[in-house]
Amino acid sequence: MTSTSIPVLHKVLDKAFSPICILATFVGIVMLGMLLYSTIVNGLPWFDWQFLTSYPSRIPERAGILPALVGSIWLLILTALIAIPIGVGTAIYMEEYAPKNVITRILQINIYNLAGVPSIVYGILGLALFVRWMTLGRCLLAGALTLSLVILPIVIIASQEAIRAVPNSLREASYALGATKWQTIRYVVLPASLSGILTSVILALSRAIGEAAPLIMIGALTFVPFLPSSIFDPFTALPIQIFNWVSRPQEEFWGLAAAGILVLLALLLTMNSIAVYIRYKKRIRW
Repeated sequence: MTSTSIPVLHKVLDKAFSPICILATFVGIVMLGMLLYSTIVNGLPWFDWQFLTSYPSRIPERAGILPALVGSIWLLILTALIAIPIGVGTAIYMEEYAPKNVITRILQINIYNLAGVPSIVYGILGLALFVRWMTLGRCLLAGALTLSLVILPIVIIASQEAIRAVPNSLREASYALGATKWQTIRYVVLPASLSGILTSVILALSRAIGEAAPLIMIGALTFVPFLPSSIFDPFTALPIQIFNWVSRPQEEFWGLAAAGILVLLALLLTMNSIAVYIRYKKRIRW
């Protein structure tokens, strides 16, 4: 191949790359649309108020998703209470206080690596650490702690990026007015980065609420005919209940599973919509 033919080849590949990307995007959108259409068609006939307010049953016509919905809300609240202070606090320390040395770089690399670990590994860790070693049992608190491990690296990394995006000129102006480092972080850095932090937290919680593998590993129940009244009660969640219905041989339960997917999608879309609103309506323009 001559040197003059190389630029021609690059132009041909460049022109071919764009249609390939468009085709791949179109295929993904079509597949997603087909899945959503199938879920809506199969689940909508079962989606009603009785489905949302009833307990699971071996009779499909009487089965509902109330314990799983309440359990997911419990998990969402507990996971947020655990992961947000730890994740945001770690991000503040790494960006504002930690010295830039080898140890800090090693910690940062490990945080990035933990963000890519499969959630099933966190489920195994939660089973060994929270369920057995801490003897918490298969309760809501053990599930929330396990999900907190899943999303903690995401919260830390995204919060670091939000804090890093705050211009240094704001910090220097605060120091020039006599503010201490903590006062600068509290009254300048955190308010300026709040929209990015909240967006990352909501998106991380959206991932947590859709996780099934860690909850299955710690032994979340598939059939719960009661509502949890404390953080030490057994529980189930929407992904677990959907998994239980899908594994049944009766076709009626597949329709119930599709209706459960619609409930989960509605919850996820609501949280993502809140994240988009915070991102684009409450952000600070420099």
